[in-house]
Amino acid sequence: MANVKKTSAMSGHLWVIYMLSVILLGFIWYYQWMFGLVMTLLLIGSIFYSIRTEKQVINDTEEYISTLSYRVKKVGEEALLEMPIGIILYSEDYKIEWANPYMNRFVDENSVVGSSLNELSEKLIPNIKENKEEAWVELDGRRMQTIMKQEDRLLYMFDRTKQTEIESRYQNEQSVLAVIFLDNYEEITQGMDDTSKSHINSQVTSILNKWAEQHGVYLKRISQERFIAVMTKEILSGLEKTKFEILDEVRELITDQNMPLTLSIGVGVGPITLPEMGAIAQSSLDLALGRGGDQVAIKDETGKVRFYGGKTNPMEKRTRVRARVISHAMKDLVQGSEKVLVMGHKAPDMDSVGAAIGILKIAQANQKQGAIVLDPNDVDTGVQRMVEEIKKDEDLWDYFVSPEDAMEMVTNDTLLVVVDTHKPKLVAEEKLLNKTEHVVVIDHHRRAEDFIASPTLVYMEPYASSTAELVTELLEYQPKKLKLSMLEATSLLAGIIVDTKSFTLRTGSRTFDAASYLRGKGADTVLVQKFLKEDLDIYLRRSRLIERSDIYRDGVAISTADKGDIFGPVVIAQAADTLLTMSGIEASFVISDRKDGRVGISARSLGDINVQVIMEQMNGGGHLTNAATQLEDTTIEDAKALLQDIIDEYFEGGEEE
Repeated sequence: MANVKKTSAMSGHLWVIYMLSVILLGFIWYYQWMFGLVMTLLLIGSIFYSIRTEKQVINDTEEYISTLSYRVKKVGEEALLEMPIGIILYSEDYKIEWANPYMNRFVDENSVVGSSLNELSEKLIPNIKENKEEAWVELDGRRMQTIMKQEDRLLYMFDRTKQTEIESRYQNEQSVLAVIFLDNYEEITQGMDDTSKSHINSQVTSILNKWAEQHGVYLKRISQERFIAVMTKEILSGLEKTKFEILDEVRELITDQNMPLTLSIGVGVGPITLPEMGAIAQSSLDLALGRGGDQVAIKDETGKVRFYGGKTNPMEKRTRVRARVISHAMKDLVQGSEKVLVMGHKAPDMDSVGAAIGILKIAQANQKQGAIVLDPNDVDTGVQRMVEEIKKDEDLWDYFVSPEDAMEMVTNDTLLVVVDTHKPKLVAEEKLLNKTEHVVVIDHHRRAEDFIASPTLVYMEPYASSTAELVTELLEYQPKKLKLSMLEATSLLAGIIVDTKSFTLRTGSRTFDAASYLRGKGADTVLVQKFLKEDLDIYLRRSRLIERSDIYRDGVAISTADKGDIFGPVVIAQAADTLLTMSGIEASFVISDRKDGRVGISARSLGDINVQVIMEQMNGGGHLTNAATQLEDTTIEDAKALLQDIIDEYFEGGEEE
């Protein structure tokens, strides 16, 4: 077409020249007719040649255009019928009306025309009904990307199998860095002679090297208790399927002291640099150790964490070196602050209140002003008796302030001590965390993914029976002029007794040492029993909860309250504890509605079943033997169904997250 236009433009210019030539010839004929005759003949010949040439050019151009149109049409037809892209037109009832020959390779018949889209893939029709523009389906082992044009009832299908394989290979071959730590190596090897140490080192190294060789992991020992492991993401997936059996193999290695050696692994994974991956691996290890050790924590670049193991109670540390170091650090922080605020968790229990009173005494022993944050309207019946007794002691009650008053008191130089929790959402007043740069966390729960940001000091010991036990040990290393009143010592002892169920659960030698210290300071066990008394109505309601329990699996009891029958967290926790005392019950779960509109679940076990990892999959947490969660926008029936699915997954080898 461009050539035709160009030819026409040239012809127009020539005719202008010819017209000027005719005018010029007129003058020549007038003055020299012989010369004018010659020029006229030449002009006629030129015009004839030009016309002939122009016709030839036009004919050639038309022939070229005709040939090009044919070729374009032919290419379009061949592309539609032969290109390696599937094209489908379907009817309103999702029957295939037309398909290019490429689609016939995915069916046994000669043609897909007339069959339903369901015969190709059951995912197509649901995606069309959901008005999606794209879907991925499997056809005859091929991975197909499907583009859906709803208005034309048209599908384009692209074979992305090789692309998917490359992406999968890229994901599988990503580097993964792991830090392996022998949790209690130092504790076990204390007092050992060189021969015994060499023997246990040889055994551990042999087990780990065999495991690494079996799974294709590069392993390097960098200290007596620490290893570095390098692997790929594909290898990591295989290890996850085995639930990291290496934890069990090492735990079965009984030392000369008849104590099991346990292992913790922190894993960093993701498309990030090696230094970043190393930092994430170390952070994962810290998280695993903060949860009591004997487990694996896998963290990616987004901060998402998966946990494996953690099925044994953490071993009690026999030395108080860490307690003394933390106590001295606390002393320095208190002395360097303007004032001290102590805060427990929402709906505080006796452990939270008792531990808070202990921290208050540390502040007073170092001549610093202190206060305890407590909302009187957020106290359960069991703690209410303790609070009423504290109110009788005006000197002590004056140090309790409401969250609103605490917000007015706090400054940037205030030391904020959080006890019996480490989750920002569970503290009595979350806004206080942003009002000061100096935050101390003291807790005995296993560390969760959600943690208070950038604390100045962290003292978390999952082996401890209670936070009150930890705080009592800290008190022992404070200035000697520290004096505990009978009520203060009793409050701390009450926290220990409640969390150990009267010294029957999670109780170590240091628990009795702390209780002995408090008893020596005047703690009244009779007053503790007064705190623990309960109303007859609550006892009867708890009994009805227990009556509604069923055995779901061997050793697992689940009890559900009636819809609309509201129970507090303390009552359902007591019901779960009571179920655990029944013959044949290894774990108990109690579900009920709460007054805040959520559904609460309290979980207990004797140690063989890790209720913590079960509750964590329901956005809760706690201990191996003691955990809980609260669910929003659900019913008791749905919560029970979800719990049963997670329990099934736990017993049948599902992933623990």
